[in-house]
Amino acid sequence: MSFDQYHEPPGELSDETRTFARMITSLTEEAEAIGWYEQRISLEKNVQAKKIMQNAQHEEMKHFGMDLEFLLRQNEQWRTMLQGILFTTGDIVKKADKAEEASE
Repeated sequence: MSFDQYHEPPGELSDETRTFARMITSLTEEAEAIGWYEQRISLEKNVQAKKIMQNAQHEEMKHFGMDLEFLLRQNEQWRTMLQGILFTTGDIVKKADKAEEASE
């Protein structure tokens, strides 16, 4: 059986790699859903429908955050790098470059 999230034979991958692939797929799906809701919300005229969509988008953001946190707990290098970028102030590109160097 083949799944789109795998680029190698699933049976040859470790359990950890298959879990990683599932979580990356989940993260991607949550990000897509957030974007879809953003488009719908921007066009929706009905106030109640818009509120429902905003609530749903908020849930998708929570799921995205949980997926990301799970992945970062599995990879210390990624965690170190993103800690130097996320929730900081200043030039994002400069922060990213510095964080990348610190994580190597």
